[in-house]
Amino acid sequence: MSAFPSNACAAFTAAYPEQVTKLTHSLADDPRLDLAALVTLAGEFSPESVEYNPGNLPIGIDPKDVPRASLSIADTIRSIEENGSWMVLKFIEKHPVYRALLEETLAEIDPITRSKTGAMLGMEGFIFISSPGAVTPFHFDPEHNILLQIRGSKVMTLFPAADETIVSGVAHEHFHLGLQHRNLIWREDFAALGQPVSLSPGEAVYVPVKAPHWVQNGDAVSISLSVTWRSEWSYAEADARAFNHILRTRGLNPASPKRYPAQNTAKSIAYRALRRLGVAGR
Repeated sequence: MSAFPSNACAAFTAAYPEQVTKLTHSLADDPRLDLAALVTLAGEFSPESVEYNPGNLPIGIDPKDVPRASLSIADTIRSIEENGSWMVLKFIEKHPVYRALLEETLAEIDPITRSKTGAMLGMEGFIFISSPGAVTPFHFDPEHNILLQIRGSKVMTLFPAADETIVSGVAHEHFHLGLQHRNLIWREDFAALGQPVSLSPGEAVYVPVKAPHWVQNGDAVSISLSVTWRSEWSYAEADARAFNHILRTRGLNPASPKRYPAQNTAKSIAYRALRRLGVAGR
């Protein structure tokens, strides 16, 4: 069975890679994604492949201020309806059954992405399991991402990826150098800039590279599948950001890398050359 119907593929083609767009999918009834299957999957994962957090978090929070969860991984999933938390099973491609799920899903849109940003690189999958009302704080991610809603509902509020009044150029640079967590500083005046996207089972949203967002779950347990990939364009943008950091430490005020279709080739090549020489330190 196809994961994405023809109208979803058409919408994705029109939007990729820079526009948020809502899609439909057919994975809501896939038995690999029901709660019982995910309890089994979690039991096979090492602790470093699972992240879980309390669900009653504010939109903006420093990662060091997030309280530690007290339940085991499996117990968190079993009691997800009442324990007030959210968790993510990371890098599901390490499991053969879920690697097949990831590859099957992304293969359907590969011709679309390949024609614009080249081959899919670094494909990864994540499964989010969340209590009613749980909040995933304001953050961004370096990948192209499609979030598919499997069970329950949520609202993802997204912000323009290119707006440096929301995330500064310095913050971008620090993120790519591992100096900043994915969580971002939140200000209430950002709220008017957000685009809320409501998701129910069978619906999905495409999230462009580093589009800031936060998530509010509905009044029931939520399961979502995130399928992600990098592109040569996304890696070049990241390397150009890192090169800007080097220029900034030398007293310059470099222009930010451009969004797609700009390729940011010169700065990315320069950074990669410095990295090979071992002089691209932080």
